[in-house]
Amino acid sequence: MDVKSYIKAARLRTLPLSISGIIVGSKLGLGDLMYANSTITLWSTPIFWLAILTTIGFQVLSNFANDYGDGIKGSDKNRTGEARMVSSGVISPKQMKIAMIITTIITLIIALLLIYVAFGSKNFGYSILFFVLGIASIAAAIKYTVGNSAYGYSGFGDLFVFLFFGLLSVVGSYFLYTKAINFKIFLPAISIGFLSTAVLNLNNLRDREEDKKNNKNTLVVKLGTKNAKKYHYFLIFGALITALVFTFLDFRSIYQCIYLIAFVPLIKNCVTVAKNNIPSELDGELKKVALSTFLFSILFSIASTSF
Repeated sequence: MDVKSYIKAARLRTLPLSISGIIVGSKLGLGDLMYANSTITLWSTPIFWLAILTTIGFQVLSNFANDYGDGIKGSDKNRTGEARMVSSGVISPKQMKIAMIITTIITLIIALLLIYVAFGSKNFGYSILFFVLGIASIAAAIKYTVGNSAYGYSGFGDLFVFLFFGLLSVVGSYFLYTKAINFKIFLPAISIGFLSTAVLNLNNLRDREEDKKNNKNTLVVKLGTKNAKKYHYFLIFGALITALVFTFLDFRSIYQCIYLIAFVPLIKNCVTVAKNNIPSELDGELKKVALSTFLFSILFSIASTSF
């Protein structure tokens, strides 16, 4: 077994994006528990690390499933960017299936441990709810490109990313700490969801022609390049607006706006997208937006809980 090939299939560059919502939700949840001025830090809580590992497991599973699904359907034959392992023949479909099963089992075990640490035996209802959400996350990760009814081929991939990378990631991790819902938390959750969806939109803008040839009807294919670019601007500036509204509702210092630094490269990205006429040149923008989202999550979390 070539471990390096599986590492490539795991697409490690996507991991910072996947944990951004966990960082925001966990930091705000811990802050609302009045731990901000105590000796307890986010990094010392087992809930945080177990949530991070669970999310990474879901992301790796999603990437394996995406490699497998697109590979057996032939969607990756002429793709731009990193080579895919199944379509290139480096990993066989059977081997990738086994990797998906192993990843699912490991992730479920970690998720169950997270649920137990967060809720114990006193909150059985919450435990069941989060177990169901975990199963739903696994099913959604696999069904993105696998099967005849794969929703990634029907234009619903954006909705999946928004819900799971944004709302579920931020609000879910917040709830693990507080056992309650603060509706203001949906604002940064929307910000993370929009930015994560922007990464997918860039990916689909880059691959539009090949996706269209392979009947992969992403939202970009349905909207067309011109409207997909407008959609991209909406996602970036929508994320900025919801973050600013959250800050305005609990404004204490201009320092809370430090996360605006992360929007400098994001706005530059909008300019690049507007001028772009060669889709393959957008490949480098994927990493920039993903890392900017990660930077936003760190700066936003620090600034929103430091007073």
